[in-house]
Formats: sequence, structure tokens, C-alpha cells
Amino acid sequence: MKAGDSWKFRYVVRHEDTAAALNAITGDSFPAVLATTKCIALLELAAGHLLKELQKPGELSVGVVVDVKHTAATPVGAWVEAEATYRNPEGKLHVFEVVARDPAGEVMRGTHKRAIISEARLLEGAAKRNG
Repeated sequence: MKAGDSWKFRYVVRHEDTAAALNAITGDSFPAVLATTKCIALLELAAGHLLKELQKPGELSVGVVVDVKHTAATPVGAWVEAEATYRNPEGKLHVFEVVARDPAGEVMRGTHKRAIISEARLLEGAAKRNG
């Protein structure tokens, strides 16, 4: 992989992708528009897809840093396009420029950093956190 390589995909927003789908967690009321958390997840998936070619068997990539600005709301039924562009390695991390767009234009932009790690090590560490 080299600087400038990119990958994108489109996804149609469903009710379960919205901020309103989170209402039951706290009892607060949120609108039925694409949740920031879901949009970030889509951008992480685009970046992760690019790293697949660098992974060895038993490895996966994980998000480490997300620094984005969410600037517009996307309604249920609209598509959102998630795109990641590889910028450079930064130590053990891989840096991506990420952007999300819907039919009206850009809705989120920022930087995302990922690491390639052992899946077994990740799961072992997670198991220890269960108390």
C-alpha cells in the first residue's frame, strides 16, 4: 500500500443506524438521522479494508485514534459514502484521511489511525477485562 491509495463504499441509512435508535439507552430523545458513532464506524470499515493486504494470517486491524468533524445530518433512506485514503505510517500506526458524503455533499471529515495486531492477543486482553 502506498500514500494516496483509497477505498470507498456506499451504505443506505436504516433506522437502526440513527441517533434515535439510541434513545432507549439513557431515555433521552435523539433525532432519526445517521448517528455520529455509526458514521465513524463506516469510515473505520473503509480504512480497515485498505489494511487487509498488509495483514498476516491471524492478524486484524483495529482503530486507535479517531479525530473527525460531523457537519451535516443524513436521513433514513439516503446513502452515505465512506472513503478512506492512506496517508502514511506513523510508528506502528497507519494514518488515513477519512470523509463521508451523502447525496447533498460532505457530512464528516477527519483523520483515523489504525494498528495491525494479533487477533489472539486482542481477545486475550479483552478476556482479562471481564473481571
